[in-house]
Amino acid sequence: MPHIIDSHLHFWDRERFRYPWLDDEPAPLGLSHVPSDLAATGWAADSIVAVQADCLPQHGVAEAAWFSELAAEGAPIEAIVAFAPLDVPAHLETQLAALAELPLVVGVRRLLQDANPGLATSPEFVAGVRSLADHDYAMDLCIRHFQLPEVTLLVERCPEVRFVLDHLGKPSVQPGDFAAWAADLARLAALPNVVVKLSGLSTEAGPDMRSPSALAPWLRHALEVFAPTRCMFGSDWPVLNTVGGFPQWVDVVADALGDLTAEEATSVWSGTAAATYRARR
Repeated sequence: MPHIIDSHLHFWDRERFRYPWLDDEPAPLGLSHVPSDLAATGWAADSIVAVQADCLPQHGVAEAAWFSELAAEGAPIEAIVAFAPLDVPAHLETQLAALAELPLVVGVRRLLQDANPGLATSPEFVAGVRSLADHDYAMDLCIRHFQLPEVTLLVERCPEVRFVLDHLGKPSVQPGDFAAWAADLARLAALPNVVVKLSGLSTEAGPDMRSPSALAPWLRHALEVFAPTRCMFGSDWPVLNTVGGFPQWVDVVADALGDLTAEEATSVWSGTAAATYRARR
């Protein structure tokens, strides 16, 4: 196995925080997921970028502090992507100042996948995102494929900020939908201040589209337009467990990397994540 940084992994504790999106989720996804559950599900990376799990906004700093506690207790968390209210200027600076007290926080995320059209390019949101440069924070973009043009405008307007596209922009993984997504992804990839996570693809695919051969065109297109130095491996654990598991996803990604040099593959498995998130542990 290569050295792997899992650039997209979630923990949640339903006794500690409220996660509205989990209210109707059955077990096992709807249960709490903590570091002690990793090994039993086949997870086997070397370190973790822990990504906020969309608890209530007012608990965002406490969630990041909990991740920090887990790291201090021995969980292999090297970096944290925390929640920040990028669309609420009155609260943003206070929250960023609180996050700055947590050394492992290296990026932020405010989910956009269910946001109203135009939010990502609104003046208030753009100003909030641009303020991340003052803290040297990256911004994770969690969107759906049809939002790629909108976030491309956001990235253009914030050249001083590092962006990370989660889950390849959540494409609709069907052959007939490939061309439009591929063109939109290429336009985003033309901007130098954004990288992409090779993650979450199995969740967007139907059962007949989850094999390495079926997913390879999507992954290889991302590798082509971004280049391996701007692609990073991510599992999206524990969501990944609903559509296979960590070993299966590693096999899918490894198959897509088959034509890369050893140096290029190392970038995907660990180098890009390390460079982008600049772990401070």
